[in-house]
Amino acid sequence: MADKSFVDSSEYYFDKASKIKGNKSSSHYHSLLEIYYMKKGSCNYFIDDKSYRVETGDLVFIPSGIIHKTNYDVDFHDRWLINCSGDFLPDSVKKAIKNLPHFFKKSNITAQCEKVMERISEEYQKNDEYSLDALKCLTGELIFLLVRNADQEEETVGSEFIGKAIKYIQENFSQEITLSQVAELLSVSAEHLSRTFKRETGFNFSEYLTLFRLQKAEYMLKNEPGRSVHAVAFACGFNDSNYFSYKYKKQYGVSPKKVKKLKKL
Repeated sequence: MADKSFVDSSEYYFDKASKIKGNKSSSHYHSLLEIYYMKKGSCNYFIDDKSYRVETGDLVFIPSGIIHKTNYDVDFHDRWLINCSGDFLPDSVKKAIKNLPHFFKKSNITAQCEKVMERISEEYQKNDEYSLDALKCLTGELIFLLVRNADQEEETVGSEFIGKAIKYIQENFSQEITLSQVAELLSVSAEHLSRTFKRETGFNFSEYLTLFRLQKAEYMLKNEPGRSVHAVAFACGFNDSNYFSYKYKKQYGVSPKKVKKLKKL
């Protein structure tokens, strides 16, 4: 990459990774949208409340703020990744992307998408005074391909009751939620729910519950200044504000109190 950077990697990031060994995984959500292309290999991809089996030639699209996790279960992968802000999207598709499927298993656009991503890779490495606008054009071209080929049913994998468990968490995160309680609602054993949840999402039940609550708390701290840290904690299902502060700082590297102070500046 050029010595002088014209493209801010916090706004636009492109990466090619290959030779990923073993059961490596990553989990997160972020303020950037994500486009993931499986050049070669396969993985399980959990997004929001569904699981997908991603194989060679498949493409994944994830809007900002969606919890997702990849789980690699074979020895070799070659994947390409784009993370970018909404500033890189054409105005005409900003509304349309809200209804885009997460998973594109369309061989008729695979070759076209790969060619565009190759050009994005070249431009990202070039990183000169023209690259910012060039990346906007190329990313727009890629998004247009997805929007114009979005008339498909997503191919999901996994158990229906896991999707119901996740929906329950998303709709009731402010209340007390336990594994045994959700298992009873779904008419399965707690052990079966725990094992299947981990296998299909990559998260432990409590791990996902905590991450979802922290995501909601992050939004409240940044967008609802009238709420105290204590009030945010309880609104997001944490019965102990000290424990909430501990988990929040561990997840984001900053305390909830500091987030509120920064928002006031």
